Amino acid sequence: MQVPFLSLKDVTKKYASELHEAVNRVVDSGWYLQGSENKQFEKDYAHYIGTKYCVGVANGLQALELMIRSYKMLKGWQDGDEIIVQANTYIATILSISQNNLKPVLVEPNEKTLALDIESIEKAITKKTRALMIVHLYGRCLYNEKIADLCKKHNLKLFEDNAQAHGCAFGEKKTGSFGDAAAHSFYPGKNLGAFGDAGAVTTDNEEVADLVRTLANYGSSKKYVFDYIGENSRLSELDAAVLDVKLRHLDDDNNRRKQIAKMYYGGIKNPLIKMPSELPFEQNVFHIFPVFTERRDELQDYLKNHEIGTIIHYPIPPHKQQAYKEWNNFSFPVTEKIHNEELSLPMSPTLTDTQVQYVINTINAWEA
Repeated sequence: MQVPFLSLKDVTKKYASELHEAVNRVVDSGWYLQGSENKQFEKDYAHYIGTKYCVGVANGLQALELMIRSYKMLKGWQDGDEIIVQANTYIATILSISQNNLKPVLVEPNEKTLALDIESIEKAITKKTRALMIVHLYGRCLYNEKIADLCKKHNLKLFEDNAQAHGCAFGEKKTGSFGDAAAHSFYPGKNLGAFGDAGAVTTDNEEVADLVRTLANYGSSKKYVFDYIGENSRLSELDAAVLDVKLRHLDDDNNRRKQIAKMYYGGIKNPLIKMPSELPFEQNVFHIFPVFTERRDELQDYLKNHEIGTIIHYPIPPHKQQAYKEWNNFSFPVTEKIHNEELSLPMSPTLTDTQVQYVINTINAWEA
């Protein structure tokens, strides 16, 4: 049996007629940027997330970068000011801080929960700390009230990297609505994915939303009038239309992911395999289902030989990358352990129970 890690073709096929209709509507309109499709998706996504504003941009990295840049400009932050972020995140989170000439301050996650401990965050706060960035990695909600209280106590802005957690909730609110602002990626493989790169910033702050929109449009709030040195980061009409179709199905798709995760949690019994601690299922939309083993590469080869697709998220931690060679001698043992042991199992709303059970049986039969 073949079990792909993710088949975007199958995902698209689920809503083919709606997507064809949306694409044809854009093609026939003759309007491909900053039009009615953008306005409709921004309205619908803001309502879904629970914020007053949503600004579509070209990709998730620029959503992060523009979100931070806007606050830096509005609050008068200086080059070298600091933003605390978890050390085991994808490098885009950290790049967005560096691109704003701010200093990323890396903090280790809890090995079992993958969340940041309040004590670790507080130890990292200095006079230059301006914000905390929480990353809802793997689709797990890493927000809690203690984090909000800590930010208020130290007068820090709270940012969310919601690239992997579309539709995830904590209580009655969704991730992307807890902080001062949040960045979202709609890369095709995400729970809510476009046909190419796409992203958005959500916030309740009108001034921030307006500035993000202006900066993303070359720094122009009025045609041929440039208030700032901006950039070109605009969501296409085509992707906005596609995202609006998929948004209508997001909760159903996430529920299917939760069903698959329930099978994994209940079925995988191999003592060589560790899984992250379970969260209440509304707090996890299972963008990725990670497992951990000291013999990760052997497990990946074994699963490949049984035609099961897997991906490593991520093989090299940010502080060991050449891009941050000044950090290469830093020691973050928990982060390094996560990156050395993590393997992502197939997770997609298009997987069948039969395929999932095959993955479970194959893993349980593994004897490294």
